Amino acid sequence: MKYHSIDELLKNNQAWVAEKLALNSTYFEELAKGQKPPYLYIGCSDSRLPLTNFTRTEPGELFVHRNIANQVSLTDINFLAVLEYAINHLEVEHIIVCGHYGCGGIKAALEGRTTGIIDNWVNPIRELYLQHQDEIDVLPTTEERLNRLAEINVMAQVKNLYQTSIVRKALHEQKAPLVHGWVLDIRSGLIKDLQVCTIPWELSSSCAIASTTSRRNCHYLEGTDNILKNRLSKIFSQSTQCTQICRIS
Repeated sequence: MKYHSIDELLKNNQAWVAEKLALNSTYFEELAKGQKPPYLYIGCSDSRLPLTNFTRTEPGELFVHRNIANQVSLTDINFLAVLEYAINHLEVEHIIVCGHYGCGGIKAALEGRTTGIIDNWVNPIRELYLQHQDEIDVLPTTEERLNRLAEINVMAQVKNLYQTSIVRKALHEQKAPLVHGWVLDIRSGLIKDLQVCTIPWELSSSCAIASTTSRRNCHYLEGTDNILKNRLSKIFSQSTQCTQICRIS
């Protein structure tokens, strides 16, 4: 892979600006007015994962938080500040938790060979592996085991979002974004939607969810309030089926 020099980075910036201005002379004036992105993207710090490239999005569309192995850490003040700002101030409509196959953080957690701060950081992923060891170890290749752990990790981080007081408050106020779990396959460039079912984490025990989560099979118990009903309606308008029932305990 060819890497650019510092001088080339600056020249590339100047060329990109010129291209944008040629298409729209007020592009940067409009960009400078402020941001109102519809998406919060929580992804891995891996240098191969600029989601703007993979989704052809423009500056101003994605509010971004990235760290090793796309962790939703309940003790990370940096992450919590990003989450609070995205929900309370930017009023994002969607949160995307995006992992990827071939993740170094996932490999480090599975192999257990890291030391220092990185070891502390990936330890929650190691715990996920231990919880799902029977499911993962039965897979025939190391690559498949790593990929499955990457998927399980995304689902766990989606669940962690619902453990934050920020999201719980937004749910109570009917202002919570829809949450999506994705995995990016670097070998193909394609994004896989894990279709993580978030309903069990969103609704109180007043709503009984049947084994399948299609709209027609979601039954309300007597007395379910309108907030929960409206939330379900919003969820199912986004996706009529959850193919991944939440299995992260």
